[in-house]
Amino acid sequence: MKIRKYIWSICLLVGLQVLQAAEKPESDYLLIGSYAPAASEGLALYRLNQETAEVERVSGLAGILNPSFLTPNPEKGLVYVVGEGDTDANSTVHTVSLDEQTGTMHLVNTLPTLGASPCHVRLSPSGKYLITANYNGGSLSLFSLDEKGCIHARDEVLRFEGKGPNKERQEKSHLHYSIFSPDGNYLLADDLGTDKVYSFPVHENAPYVPQAERIDNVVRPGSGPRHLCFHPNGKWAYLINELSGAVIFFTYQEGHLKEKQSVQADEVGAQGSADIHLSPDGRFLYASNRLQNDGIAIFSVSETTGELTKVAYQQTGRHPRNFMITPNGRFLLVACRDDNEVQIYERDLQTGKLQDTKKRIRMSQPVCLQLYIGNK
Repeated sequence: MKIRKYIWSICLLVGLQVLQAAEKPESDYLLIGSYAPAASEGLALYRLNQETAEVERVSGLAGILNPSFLTPNPEKGLVYVVGEGDTDANSTVHTVSLDEQTGTMHLVNTLPTLGASPCHVRLSPSGKYLITANYNGGSLSLFSLDEKGCIHARDEVLRFEGKGPNKERQEKSHLHYSIFSPDGNYLLADDLGTDKVYSFPVHENAPYVPQAERIDNVVRPGSGPRHLCFHPNGKWAYLINELSGAVIFFTYQEGHLKEKQSVQADEVGAQGSADIHLSPDGRFLYASNRLQNDGIAIFSVSETTGELTKVAYQQTGRHPRNFMITPNGRFLLVACRDDNEVQIYERDLQTGKLQDTKKRIRMSQPVCLQLYIGNK
């Protein structure tokens, strides 16, 4: 009888532990890129609990100069990271492996971009190739990937020419960002220097995005296109412009953008607008601004027309760059480069407004935040 009671007690305890584990929110990996010398751990990995916004440092990786932007490939257990040098010679892109069980990262291989100051990297929907946007190079570099997902070869460098009316900031082409359309049929790339958003039909084999088939979507002179995001419905797109500080709302169809509205995210003329994201439900839009009145502009999105209405402005730390919203929509994390920290804000799901949780991730010059959601 005593043995049966003992076994029954053990079963209850094990069952309770299993139930608690199932109910406990599982943490995802948060990757942070920064401006850092190659000798420092400029790429950092944290665990982030989406329900509580609790964070815990797991590991770091040195060996990359200015790992300022990155994109994960959880299906292959990899992360792609740019090395933002200031010349063609020291500008690179890297394959990094990430062990989901231990959280350790290792540098796998490195290729030059042949375009100075790569500031963004994007994995194609097919997983066959990678694209870097090279700011000072005025170019896009395309890299094929091998079967393991590692960078295999640089297949092509698309170079762009032109300039805008701002003689200091638009003296030549400055590619800043790329994104695939929701249906995966087009690649769009923002050129701050020429006031254009280029669209390319996507092909399965190289050349993946032929220059000859390019569509030029022109915005107002002096705008300085920086980052673009699509609404979950796939029909609306929103562009943050670094120089004008405007968010432009477009309808989107087959590579073409048609402007419907322009509203100011930066109302002080700082010429430092940076990043833009929609909430997961598509009801609110956020845009970060730097250099003066540092913070995030918050807009509501009309469910019927897609047009924006200003809701609030949230002050942040100095020089807010890239930011991210957790997939459950509860928290917004922003990389404040000049305060050397990532700040965490709680979102009001009904109003879209932000409240500072006072939680911080201390790190030298953070500029990029990306979730790595694997198969843990």
